[in-house]
Amino acid sequence: MTLNLYDRVALKVAVPEHGLRGGDVATLIDFVPHPTGGVRGCVLEIFNAIGESMKVVTVAETAVEPLRADEILAVRTIAVA
Repeated sequence: MTLNLYDRVALKVAVPEHGLRGGDVATLIDFVPHPTGGVRGCVLEIFNAIGESMKVVTVAETAVEPLRADEILAVRTIAVA
């Protein structure tokens, strides 16, 4: 799996502390090394349906995947924590 900066990616897992679910789409804005040599992190920017930035989160690189041509986007209301 090759991820590049500014790619749109999908979460493979839920991130409940941020109200995010698997399948949510984000923009990859940076990579960060793991402090003890583990899996590097991906800094993601989350946008709402009209393109406004909502939050920035960091997840393990293994928690995201590139978007595919056979997928479609959907809309949902974000859970408020």
